[in-house]
Amino acid sequence: MRSRTRTFAVMAILTVLFVWVGSVLGGRQGAVIAFLIAAAMNFGAYWFSDRIVLRRYRAQEVGPENHPRLYNIVSRLAQSAKLPMPKVFVVPQQNPNAFATGRNPEHAAVAATEGIMQLLDDEELSGVMAHELTHVKNRDTLTSTVAATLAGAIAMMTQVARFQSHDPRRRQNPLMIFMLLGAPLAAMLLRSLISRIREYAADKGGAEISGKPLGLASALAKLQQGVQRYPFRHGNPAHSQLFIMNPFFGGFQRLFSTHPPVEDRIRRLQAIATEMGGRTSRG
Repeated sequence: MRSRTRTFAVMAILTVLFVWVGSVLGGRQGAVIAFLIAAAMNFGAYWFSDRIVLRRYRAQEVGPENHPRLYNIVSRLAQSAKLPMPKVFVVPQQNPNAFATGRNPEHAAVAATEGIMQLLDDEELSGVMAHELTHVKNRDTLTSTVAATLAGAIAMMTQVARFQSHDPRRRQNPLMIFMLLGAPLAAMLLRSLISRIREYAADKGGAEISGKPLGLASALAKLQQGVQRYPFRHGNPAHSQLFIMNPFFGGFQRLFSTHPPVEDRIRRLQAIATEMGGRTSRG
């Protein structure tokens, strides 16, 4: 509940930032047009994000007949989480990773790369897929889409203002300079913050669904090394928030990371394991 409150609070700040940018630009019409364009783009991404992402990474749907290990793990976890069985995909990548997509639990898909299945044992893989199913259960795809809509609208409006501001006095206005430079930066940071909050919540939910928090902790430690050894060569860094571990490195990826520090995630999972052990011993 606390993570949801924090998420909605950050979303509210994003909304206020959006309205403020529109007011600085001096009118509602431009803000409305920019918002409608960004909303239309993200509306399409929301409805078709699963197809877009799965096709982008050449994911192939699998079943119990050709990938029984992965499929059976997901099936067991979905029953434990009281979720509809999602579609299961395998991505032909050595980068060890996994992600969930789809607009709601009834239209969800989970995907794992070939690399992650080679790297992790069953307990670790169960922790990872439980993490992804928590994203499905919490409808994090919707949250990410709304955040992307607002952040995209802010960036679009500031770009329009940058190219249309021909008045030298307006360009030298400190408020205008702050808006042109600071607003997009703040929107990106807030969007990353939302993603980090949801990642912590998915770790906790994954530990509870799988019942193996230390399995997920062990998986994260392995994945941190694996994604650096086999980074994505062909992919879109804008998709980084989908994955359990950021598959892209370099540039500003660390500054605007959509994932919390792995060490902190592992510490939290270890604390959850201690708490779960205590509950079991008292049970």
